[in-house]
Amino acid sequence: MNIHKYFVAILIYAFFTISISINAHEDDEILGYWLTSQSIVLIKNCEGNLCATIEHIFVEEGTDPKSILDSNNKDKALRERTIIGINLIQDFKYEKGSRSYKGGKIYDPGRGRIFKGNLNLLENKNLKVEGCVMRICGNEEWRALNVSIDEDGSKSAVLKYENEENQLSR
Repeated sequence: MNIHKYFVAILIYAFFTISISINAHEDDEILGYWLTSQSIVLIKNCEGNLCATIEHIFVEEGTDPKSILDSNNKDKALRERTIIGINLIQDFKYEKGSRSYKGGKIYDPGRGRIFKGNLNLLENKNLKVEGCVMRICGNEEWRALNVSIDEDGSKSAVLKYENEENQLSR
């Protein structure tokens, strides 16, 4: 009788472990590096929530990306911080089976504003990032990147779903 209870307990544990890992994998597609129109962003799990930090911004030759400040921020106290490292998203909830994250907020450093937003993984594997104000929405598609650290410590990025010709370096 004890062997039967032990076996049932193992089956229940295995079922829940498999269920959790399947659900975790389903919403993990969004995690990783993304190429935006002006930067490279890293989306990761931050204490159970999504965060998206700016890892690199594209600037003119000779300009240090770390010298670019959050000068348009509505909060005057934050205007002196560098754009590199700031979190762009908060409060998004994954909608199971939809490949979408809803109900969150997106910070646009160019405008210094926070917008209600949605994140949608598209069939072409891009991420549609949408920000809205009073039902008027704008969006941008981000492209997934594979990022590697080279021997000299520099990072190289290749579009994840494109050929090797599209390599980016920084």
